[in-house]
Amino acid sequence: MRHEVRWERMFPDELDAALAACPVCYLPYGLCEPHGPQNALGMDALRAHAYAVRTALACGGIVAPPSYWHIHDFGIYAAWAESRIGQARSWLTAVPPWQWFKNLCYHVRGADALGFEAVIGLTGHAGPHAQDLAFVQDVLQRHFAARIALVPCTRITDAPMAHAGAVETALLWATEPDCVDVSRVPPPDAPGPHFAMAPDAGQANRREGERLLDGIVSRLGGIAKALLADYRAPAAGRQTMPFAELERIWAAEIEPELPNFYCMQQERRGGGEPPPAEGSQWRLNWQVPAP
Repeated sequence: MRHEVRWERMFPDELDAALAACPVCYLPYGLCEPHGPQNALGMDALRAHAYAVRTALACGGIVAPPSYWHIHDFGIYAAWAESRIGQARSWLTAVPPWQWFKNLCYHVRGADALGFEAVIGLTGHAGPHAQDLAFVQDVLQRHFAARIALVPCTRITDAPMAHAGAVETALLWATEPDCVDVSRVPPPDAPGPHFAMAPDAGQANRREGERLLDGIVSRLGGIAKALLADYRAPAAGRQTMPFAELERIWAAEIEPELPNFYCMQQERRGGGEPPPAEGSQWRLNWQVPAP
């Protein structure tokens, strides 16, 4: 019997039945970004989407189409990329923070309007923005009936996640084996940078990725269950939020706080990478403009 949980591949009657059975919406996010020579560039969104699909198959819910446009090429991110990617063509699908967070708000609004009782935004792309998710979540939660969790993938695994290192590579290998080719890992003494690859990438083990994946599905399912348990239907019935109201919330409650977001800084608080060099491809958006 057909059991599909990917929104874009489902028929209307299947979506209705899945919503009635388990009203959880998963919103997967990531970025096309170099993850070493051994991994496909869509690593972040591929993993987030796979985690959500595995969890929905096991626990119920519907998985929205993944978004591959995310925060990068900017401020702290640009300084980080200077030393780890260098001047190679980056193939980034990058947007500025204010664009990504506003899109996220509209995605949550769309899920709430359809009647989902729990909405889980799951980002496989890590960075300073992970520290800003809680603020945006709290703002949105004040205005929507659906219970909301905006979750970095690093929060649902205990394993250290060096960028394009052994753990990330193993997890992609376990979820999307066609997107990993460990024969491309350069020898330890080969000069870099190697497309933002961590030094331990050669230690990646697919079976370890599968073991970690089981734990991720368990944790993600637990988040979904807790959100559903916390849901309380409004006494006056659910009301669909107009676009104009979301624009008002954005302008009044989120946009004024953007300059304080971790992802909007040029340097890490407490120190970090030096500024990109003059003439570097990463210098263009390093000095953060006002939104």
